[in-house]
Amino acid sequence: MRIRSLGVIDDAVVELSPGFTAVTGETGAGKTMVVTSLGLLLGGRADAALVRIGAEKAVVEGRITVSPGDSVVVRAEEAGAELDDGALLISRTVSAEGRSRAHLGGRSVPVGVLAELADELVAVHGQTDQQGLLKLNRQRQALDRYAGDAVAVPLAKYTEAYRRLRAVSVELDEIVTRARERAQEADMLRYGLDEIAGVEPRAGEDVELAEEAERLGHAEALSSAATAAHAALAGNPEDPEGIDAATLVAGAQRALEAVRSYDPALAALADRIGEIGILLGDVAGELAGYADDLDADPLRLSAVEERRAALTALTRKYGEDVAAVITWAEQSAARLTELDGDDERIDELTAERDALRAELGGLAQALTDARTEAAERFAAAVTAELASLAMPHARVSFAIRQTEDPDGVEVGGRAVAYGPAGVDEVELLLAPHPGAPPRPIAKGASGGELSRVMLAVEVVFAGTDPVPTYLFDEVDAGVGGKAAVEIGRRLARLARTAQVVVVTHLPQVAAFADRQLLVEKTNDGSVTRSGVKVLEGEERVRELSRMLAGQEDSETARAHAEELLATARADA
Repeated sequence: MRIRSLGVIDDAVVELSPGFTAVTGETGAGKTMVVTSLGLLLGGRADAALVRIGAEKAVVEGRITVSPGDSVVVRAEEAGAELDDGALLISRTVSAEGRSRAHLGGRSVPVGVLAELADELVAVHGQTDQQGLLKLNRQRQALDRYAGDAVAVPLAKYTEAYRRLRAVSVELDEIVTRARERAQEADMLRYGLDEIAGVEPRAGEDVELAEEAERLGHAEALSSAATAAHAALAGNPEDPEGIDAATLVAGAQRALEAVRSYDPALAALADRIGEIGILLGDVAGELAGYADDLDADPLRLSAVEERRAALTALTRKYGEDVAAVITWAEQSAARLTELDGDDERIDELTAERDALRAELGGLAQALTDARTEAAERFAAAVTAELASLAMPHARVSFAIRQTEDPDGVEVGGRAVAYGPAGVDEVELLLAPHPGAPPRPIAKGASGGELSRVMLAVEVVFAGTDPVPTYLFDEVDAGVGGKAAVEIGRRLARLARTAQVVVVTHLPQVAAFADRQLLVEKTNDGSVTRSGVKVLEGEERVRELSRMLAGQEDSETARAHAEELLATARADA
């Protein structure tokens, strides 16, 4: 990794060994920045406070060796990344304003993509994880993670049934709780549907009635206009000497007919006048029929207005026109059917809820059985690891219990409380020596013992996690002496099958490393490119001496440092 302007680090390169790399240095020198940098590369939260004072941005770049075809490579290529000679290049930039950018294989990607790759690339274990594992829910998650498919398969089925039960219960509670509101809604719908059914509106009826009302309301004026127009076209029988259009057109046609043989053009005009005469006759006839058929019955007008008033009463309540009223009636009838079916729906949901609760109880029992079996193996593995960490008489066990709850699900003939992960409360217990009763690890272990128990847990996980790199951030805190030597030896053995990076203050641990990196500040308090260096030979002995006694030139410390290195080489 190359780290620039991050915390106390100005510009430094960290080269990690394929085996076991120990990162050491004085307190405050910036060792933890190695962990922070890796966290940023793996999608961790960006914080403007990480940017070195006076710098515009912090940049972390990393090169991770991967194998073609790995799921990590597949996901990276889906994001547009390209491999660089079998390696995946990752970079993360954090501005002084807190803005963050991520690049993967030369392509800009969302930070979430890096987080997706994190679990398959690096497992980070630190003191924060130790504190987290003191929580019961984290202990259950740890056990489930160790158990693998034996728990994951029934847990997936349980989770699906649990979610369905929650959904059914919510719907059932809503129907029962809102019974009064739904009854009121049903009554309102019935009233509206009854009112509409009493009127029996027909689509388009309001438009037709409006036109008829207009016609009936002006019947006298329409009749007078039609009669006058007919008289103008065809004459008035009461005025035989009056001149009408039909008579004038007929006279014009007769005048032209007498001379039409002399000129074809005039003959054509005579024909057109004849057509006009025919058209005038037709229009005059229709006007006479219109006047005769016109209904001026005031009773009919009253009936039309009454019907329009009934339709208007509906449109004021249920829609802007009759078509909208009919649509409201159709939708309301469907809704009323749904509301009237509540009793039936309640019965259906109740039956489904009871069936799901029974199914959940069976799946919970399967989860408990799988966890119990995995807990025995997990506890045995951790206990074996503790023997390698200078706690040969310590015993680790799990307490798996349930809480009775009359409203819970039935498991093993008892009604017990249940949640999204089952019915089990899982607690990690420790008996530090023979005869001591098992107690919760938070209460039954000293600081040093707790660190070793947690390290043992992490080492057991490391044997089951398919990740190539493990980072331990001072998980050896509170440990010293022989126990520290055993921790270093155990981490060295783990490094035979995986890359292990340890940030440590213990020389007994650092001595077992394949490569030791020293992080040191310059006089101005920063870590420069030359401030992270690989220690070999005499330099490594001096650093181990400083870690042992605080004095690089102490002959006693040097002798002890050389002895530690010899012990580590012999163990390898």
